[in-house]
Amino acid sequence: MDFLESVNMAVKTLVANKLRSTLTMLGIIIGNGAVIATIGVGEGAQQFVAREVQSLGTNLLFVIPGSPKAQSRPVLPPKTLVLGDAEAIASQVPKVQAVAPQLNARERVIYGNGNLPTTVVGVTPPFPAVRNFQVATGRFVTDLDLQQNSLIAVLGSELATDLFGNADPIGQQVRIKNRSFLVVGVMAPKGSSFGRNEDDVVFVPLTTAASLIVGDTSPYGTMISFISVSVQDEQSMKAAQFQIENLLRLRHQITDEDDFTVRNQKDLQQITGAVTGALTAMLSAVAGISLFVGGIGIMNIMLVSVTERTKEIGLRKAIGASPNDILVQFTIEAVILSVAGGLIGIFIGTGGILLVSALSPFDAGISTTAILFASGVSGAIGLLFGIVPAQRAAKLDPIAALRSE
Repeated sequence: MDFLESVNMAVKTLVANKLRSTLTMLGIIIGNGAVIATIGVGEGAQQFVAREVQSLGTNLLFVIPGSPKAQSRPVLPPKTLVLGDAEAIASQVPKVQAVAPQLNARERVIYGNGNLPTTVVGVTPPFPAVRNFQVATGRFVTDLDLQQNSLIAVLGSELATDLFGNADPIGQQVRIKNRSFLVVGVMAPKGSSFGRNEDDVVFVPLTTAASLIVGDTSPYGTMISFISVSVQDEQSMKAAQFQIENLLRLRHQITDEDDFTVRNQKDLQQITGAVTGALTAMLSAVAGISLFVGGIGIMNIMLVSVTERTKEIGLRKAIGASPNDILVQFTIEAVILSVAGGLIGIFIGTGGILLVSALSPFDAGISTTAILFASGVSGAIGLLFGIVPAQRAAKLDPIAALRSE
């Protein structure tokens, strides 16, 4: 029998049983769509994480109080870093470009009838350059502000809008912890970074935050939350990290476990990328199981079809159809079901990716590799699971088939 004729007969048979054919394809449709959507969203998540890490700044090291073990516990990290540590890093580590210590606190900012909870960040002048922030209007914290413990504030863009609307905040007074702060600047929009809204913050001089807002005192100096260190170039990151660790061990007189942790920006990106990649692979594997289940469904339905069409098979053999003709026809039917289900799944998966991109911060992309992989797998599944019922049909004895009820 001609191949095109076999295809034509297979299509007519499947169209004649629309509901059964649709239900048979359902597993392939869901599997293909899920695999394509999962891989696309996973790639978008990895790109999102990379942008989040890059938005923190360029060639950064983060010095965090507490050992890695202490940070893994569900408690507040110990307060082991002081402003003198940041000053020592800036002056004694050769490859360091700039250092930005900061002290964080959660307080309410009041202006007029506005009373908003926000993050108060005590900073030093290098902070914008190190952490890739921009001042939109006014100015930022200066060295003179640090020396004089000035009561000045620089507002994040969202906080400024929430408190002042369209009015100019520069020169106005806001209250933080029952003290009046003069607004001297407003930051340009920054967006969110690892779940934290960087526009809903207020920056004040670090010395002011330590003495008047947080109130932390230490015989070793002004306590700080962590230190951001900008290194001259990427090639110097490992050397700078090694030097900072040695310097802090000497300053803290450490002989056993470190009371601080130095994180590399690149390491952070690799860790988060590995997590999202592993999660994507796991979800893709789970989605791929539905492709396998869909293949089993195709085999079951084709076996039922062989049983129902026993007389048809016997009649075709009696008038000259060879076992190979029967094998080809039933195999074609199975492949058509899987390929058609795969194509529908591609459209559904692509639509899911576009929907996720529209409703989430993930810039999910349509992966050509994922589409080719899912399509190839669905076609192979149709061929694999269609062979068994097709061989069964091809081996039927025509006389026995014609006598069957």
